[in-house]
Amino acid sequence: MEESRTYNRTNFRSSRGRNNFGNNYNSGREYPKNNDNVTIMVPSRCTGRLIGRGGSKISELQRNSNAKIIISRDDIDGERSVSLIGDDSAIEKAKSLIYEIVNSTDQRPQRNFRETREYSPVRKFSPPPPQNVPNEVPMMRTSYVRSTVVTPSVTTAPEPVNWDELREEADRYQKEKLAQMTPIKKCFYEELPEVRDMSENEVKEFRINRNNICVARTFEDPSGKSKPIPNPVKTFHQAFHNYPEILHEIEKAGFTTPSPIQSQAWPIMLSGEDMIGIAQTGTGKTLAFLLPGLIHINGQITPIEERNGPTVLILAPTRELALQIEREVKKYYYKGFKSVCVYGGGDRREQIKIIKEGVDIVIATPGRLNDLVEAKILNVEEVSYAVLDEADRMLDMGFEPQIRKVMYQVRKDRQTCMTSATWPAGVRRLAQSYMVNPIQVYVGSLELAAVHSVTQTIVMIPDDPNEKFQRFLEFCQNLQPNQKAIVFCGKKLTADQVSSELAMAGIDYQVIHGGIEQSDREQAILDISDGTVNILIATDVASRGIDIDDITHVLNYDFPHNIEEYVHRVGRTGRAGRTGDSISFFTRGDWAQAEELIKILEEAGQYVPEELSDMCARFTQWKKRKEEQGTYRGQRSRW
Repeated sequence: MEESRTYNRTNFRSSRGRNNFGNNYNSGREYPKNNDNVTIMVPSRCTGRLIGRGGSKISELQRNSNAKIIISRDDIDGERSVSLIGDDSAIEKAKSLIYEIVNSTDQRPQRNFRETREYSPVRKFSPPPPQNVPNEVPMMRTSYVRSTVVTPSVTTAPEPVNWDELREEADRYQKEKLAQMTPIKKCFYEELPEVRDMSENEVKEFRINRNNICVARTFEDPSGKSKPIPNPVKTFHQAFHNYPEILHEIEKAGFTTPSPIQSQAWPIMLSGEDMIGIAQTGTGKTLAFLLPGLIHINGQITPIEERNGPTVLILAPTRELALQIEREVKKYYYKGFKSVCVYGGGDRREQIKIIKEGVDIVIATPGRLNDLVEAKILNVEEVSYAVLDEADRMLDMGFEPQIRKVMYQVRKDRQTCMTSATWPAGVRRLAQSYMVNPIQVYVGSLELAAVHSVTQTIVMIPDDPNEKFQRFLEFCQNLQPNQKAIVFCGKKLTADQVSSELAMAGIDYQVIHGGIEQSDREQAILDISDGTVNILIATDVASRGIDIDDITHVLNYDFPHNIEEYVHRVGRTGRAGRTGDSISFFTRGDWAQAEELIKILEEAGQYVPEELSDMCARFTQWKKRKEEQGTYRGQRSRW
């Protein structure tokens, strides 16, 4: 029995001239001398994956196959030879593993891998002498070489996807699934005679006087069978006279009159219609969809204990807004309904525990919701009341794929509500996809506008960080103990720098941005809410979702990159019928926003600084020159 030889890197370097295999990667295993030697050719681009980091992958392949694997250094027409040494079963196993890696790297049809098999010298034999050769010619001993070709499987071009057929199949599947489910009830509204008998002029006058409420069907109904839009209600009793517990909860909260959007939204939502609510921030949109949702849960045919999942699903773009909605839900104790707020950064185990105990309302951010749905922890098939809150912000943050994925699993006959501060094309697209003949309610105008209860002041300053901070420091020192301010910075780094300077100046504050731990973010909201501090430094993560009624000032330390974000920042003050002040530092680098800012200021009847108008005119001229030169890209420019 012949001795075994341990092949290591040194041995193969010394024998490179004999075996012509180049560099060798191996794990130091022992291989018998009498094994077969097979060479296959693989694409050069795949060798990196075959070797792995530090040779880890090729070592794993050798362990799993019990074959010796040697990869050549030489590149021949984009291919490299890989030599396999071992018995037949080991070689076949190694080939299978290598082909699997190669095919996963190269997704095109499988290549024609060339293979040659050479028996080891021990198996040499003498073939019969050639014919017509004299017997005195000695026979030659030679190696028998057998060449084989691994024939690739024949692949054909994939057929084009028939999307219409797939949609029909999906619709058919959803209809079959819906037919097996218990029907849902959506109408819970009994219109009082005093509301029903309002004349058209009375309704029109009421809507105009309540901040110009505009109501219409969002999309044309070809059938013309749409039900008439309900008249607005003037009091809480007119909306919830059949639900004394709801009225009691409203009285406890201290509200006296419905807000404009509530007075029109409640009759629509309680009637079972889909609705799109468009109104400025701080106008009561959360309560507009929440109270009908509580009634909807209690009014379903299937008992709560028999439902396989929540009844109400509320999607929000940020964890702050989701937590704020949860706080709002907990204010209104109705029938002992349970809720949970699921969001990234929160305690996942605790969220799962609450879900498994049973919940009626789920408030969620799209990312964490998808995570729990895909993990089969949360079942949304029983959801019959869905809310997309701040839909425009969710689209801005890139959540449309997650929204579509979840909404596909929710039952199709649900009632859907969507709220937004603006009405961009993306929101219209979502409405067409997931709502049935919705009614659009907007307060004021569909044009972007800031709340009129806020005094907006634009402070023109040089682009000098030191002067900007000194102006800001003066503002903080002049802030009264009974006043509260949110200070918006454009970057996390700026927020940290500003907060550090305040700490050195001995001024109490809190800070919130995407780099802060979730527990610290929640503590920051709590501290500004209860008055522990009266200054909150934030990035745009807080421009929506912070619902603190007594914020008196908003200061834009850095002007936002788009005018929509400016509107939402301003909306953090002047909430719940209060007034507020917004102060914005505006520098030369912000001149691209001047034109849109002037429109917002003029619409709200605010003072427009002359320097801002001049800056707008100069930017327009600069932009025109760049467009003529073909170099304008719409970037945030400096001059």
